Amino acid sequence: MLLFSLIPMQFQTPNILLATPEMFLLAGTCFVLLTDLFVKDSQRFITYLLTQIVLLVTAGLVLFGTTEMNLILAESYQATGQSGATAFSDMFVLDPMAQILKISILLVTVGVFVYSREYLRARDMYKGEFFTLGLFAVLGMMIMVSAKTMLLIYLGLELLSLAMYAMVAFKRDDGRASEAAMKYFVLGAIASGMLLYGMSIIYGVSGSLHLDHIANYMSTHPVMENIGLLLGLAFIIVGLGFKLGVVPFHMWVPDVYDGSPTAVTLFLGTAPKIAAFAMVIRLLVEGMGDMVQGWQQILSLLAALSLLAGNIIAIAQTNIKRMLAYSTISHMGFVLMGILAGSHEGYAASMFYIITYAIIAMGVFAVVLLLSREGYEADQLNDLKGLSSRHPWYAFMMMLFLFSMAGVPPTVGFYAKLSVITAVVDANIIWLAVFGVVMSVIGAYYYLRAIKLMYFDKPEGSTSSVLALVKWDFRVLLSLNGLSVLALGILPGTLMTVCLKAIQSSL
Repeated sequence: MLLFSLIPMQFQTPNILLATPEMFLLAGTCFVLLTDLFVKDSQRFITYLLTQIVLLVTAGLVLFGTTEMNLILAESYQATGQSGATAFSDMFVLDPMAQILKISILLVTVGVFVYSREYLRARDMYKGEFFTLGLFAVLGMMIMVSAKTMLLIYLGLELLSLAMYAMVAFKRDDGRASEAAMKYFVLGAIASGMLLYGMSIIYGVSGSLHLDHIANYMSTHPVMENIGLLLGLAFIIVGLGFKLGVVPFHMWVPDVYDGSPTAVTLFLGTAPKIAAFAMVIRLLVEGMGDMVQGWQQILSLLAALSLLAGNIIAIAQTNIKRMLAYSTISHMGFVLMGILAGSHEGYAASMFYIITYAIIAMGVFAVVLLLSREGYEADQLNDLKGLSSRHPWYAFMMMLFLFSMAGVPPTVGFYAKLSVITAVVDANIIWLAVFGVVMSVIGAYYYLRAIKLMYFDKPEGSTSSVLALVKWDFRVLLSLNGLSVLALGILPGTLMTVCLKAIQSSL
């Protein structure tokens, strides 16, 4: 006892206030889960409303914070000159990049739940578990965005992945959904194992899991001659490639997109992509920025292969969701192009691209949900036939989304691709910039084909009940979604400036 009394005890109180949004989201998710136990099926809108309130309040906490959070951030800026602060022994960071990405994830998820409600109701999937799984997935994404250590990144990733596996298999009596969930689970487990193995190698070489400590180690040692670091980098890129869905780690994307219920595909194809971008930035740029020559070459190859395979294979698809899956692969190639440029402008261009892509993809899948009805999935391109004659406004919205994905001005997709290509040219990787332009021209074919079906072909089958279940909130949000794609294309400067300042302040 005397020995312990002589040892000075010093405990550092964790600065948990910076994680107020995450703590509120966790508490809110548990509250929604418990409340749903006492809600009848006919009153399920209560669970839905509580879920949306939790998401919106969390977004408000991220954007405005509490008085104590803002005071901590101000003190950190005065002390270090950086617009960010850390908590939990520097394991958790709240900086401008994290704030922008978290708000994007939360608002996109709000839109996903608005779009999904009637689809779920028509298929007896309007359950509280769907919303709570979605909230837990969002919590995992937010942890990934603010992680400062490899351990916390992996924790957030697993929380996201486990929730997504369950959501893909949510329709238990559907064989295709069960098959998609099994493929996603098995391949996801392999990719997580690869990522964890790469992290363990980096830890063995550098002696730390903290990204700043790893960066300091690499700045004082010859990294490109260290076989252990190169091997760890290779395994980490394999794990990241799977989560982004880039070639050659894309094999799960078309099957999971096609087999999942469309509402789940909508969620899977939007918000998690933003979190995956944050994971790439944290690991490769913050942690292993001194190995840029190594991961730049690998990402160049992955980006080129994704652009090639995604656009070429999408041409042969007749299923909308599979076409959009291969389209996603090609778009992730553009995201990698901005990152491999290795500059603040490139990172900001990729950040702008991934946020706007989530907005566009949300709108495209919303139209697919719009055309679906009870007992019928509108998952074929032929289901778009004659949409302009059935409902000209939604056909116009879909045209805006498809033009934006193709990169046609004045939609936001054009500026997003232009900013990425400009960053690659500035990095003197001319061949990849030219290749990206060529692949974009080739990829425009399957988007224009869908537009041609909407405006120049006659509808097939009965169309009387297509819009019967669509509520006012769906209609309003879809209209705002489409107009935002046009507005951001005409005036992209504000969002790009926000992204650039966030990157410059955070990295």
